[in-house]
Amino acid sequence: MDFAQRTIDLARRNVTEGGRPFAAVIVRDGRVLAESPNKVAQTGDPTAHAEILAIREACTELGTEHLVGATVYILAMPCPMCLGALYYCSPDEVVFLTTRDAYEPHYVDDRKYFELNTFYDEFSKPFDQRRLPMRYAPHEEAVGVYRLWQERNGGERRVADAPTGG
Repeated sequence: MDFAQRTIDLARRNVTEGGRPFAAVIVRDGRVLAESPNKVAQTGDPTAHAEILAIREACTELGTEHLVGATVYILAMPCPMCLGALYYCSPDEVVFLTTRDAYEPHYVDDRKYFELNTFYDEFSKPFDQRRLPMRYAPHEEAVGVYRLWQERNGGERRVADAPTGG
C-alpha cells in the first residue's frame, strides 16, 4: 500500500469537504493504525490537527502513549504543537510529503501570537519575553502534586515503560 498517496488523498478529500489541507496516517507492521485529516475548520477546535487526532486514535487502539515501531506520514512539516506530540509519542519515523516553503504560495497560517516562520525563535525565548503574555505565579502546593505522583509511583520520577533517549 502507498501510505504517502493515502495521506495525500485524505488531505485532498478534506479540502473538497471544506476542511484544511492536512492529513496524517500512522502505520505499523504494514497496517494503518489510525488516520485523520485536520478537523479544525469542521470542529472549531484549534487542537484538532491531523497528527493530534491520528495519534490519539492510534494510542487509544494500542492502549499506550507510545508509538514505537510506527511510521507517521503527514502531508507537510508539522506545526510546533504537532511536532511536540510526535516527539512525545516516539514513533520510529515521521515522513512529511511537502515543506512550508513549497506550499506557502498557496496556504499561510499567521495568528496573533503564532507565525510559522518565527515560531521557533519565539519558543526559545524566556517565557517573559514571548509575544504571548505569560506570568509565573509560584505556588508551593503545585509542586506537591508532583511529590504525590512520585510517591504513588514507588519513588520513581519517570513514567514507566516510556522510551528514553539513552
